[in-house]
Amino acid sequence: MTVVAFDFDGTLSDSEMTVLLGDRCGVADDMAEITDRSMNDEIDYAESLRKRAALLEGLPEADVAAAFGEVELREGAADLIRELNEAGVTTAILTGGFERGVAAALEREGVSVDHIVSNRLPMNTDETELTGDVEGPLIEGTKDDALENLADEVGVDLADTVAVGDGANDLPMLNVAGLSIGFEPKPAVEPHCEIVVTSMAEAREVFLEEGILEEV
Repeated sequence: MTVVAFDFDGTLSDSEMTVLLGDRCGVADDMAEITDRSMNDEIDYAESLRKRAALLEGLPEADVAAAFGEVELREGAADLIRELNEAGVTTAILTGGFERGVAAALEREGVSVDHIVSNRLPMNTDETELTGDVEGPLIEGTKDDALENLADEVGVDLADTVAVGDGANDLPMLNVAGLSIGFEPKPAVEPHCEIVVTSMAEAREVFLEEGILEEV
């Protein structure tokens, strides 16, 4: 058995959820600047996520729903996930992004993964707008712990896991996985990747070469 864990924003999706949300309240440029600094390992990820969430305080639920509705999987991602699932591979998404956006993108493509570990943007008590806070296991927690927990749960050695990511917050899981794949990785991340790909088709070729998938 094998576990393949994907990052979401910048990997399975070329959307950036916080920027889509930020577009709705005029702070997208500020969001993008904070995201870039975080992905290049210039500022702490937890700090960057809290800063981005704070910019969204007061965003109405209708705008939140519309923004998450714009989150899309990149070309070939749904087919690759589906093929991994059919091959009996345990698939996971480990993301500092938000479960609601991940779920919307997967549902649109009619595909699912076995495990999602993600964060949440809480609403106020009457569910009408964002509070500006953020909750979840991948704020202070890191993706190496999430991958280790998942491997333990499924009964797979870490040496038999695969991590696919692009940013600095993916480094912990890339460093502990049996195989680390960078998807158009940021400059600070690329040296830590055993293999670099630029498309889901290239990722599929790697899975074939590694025996994770078999050509039918």
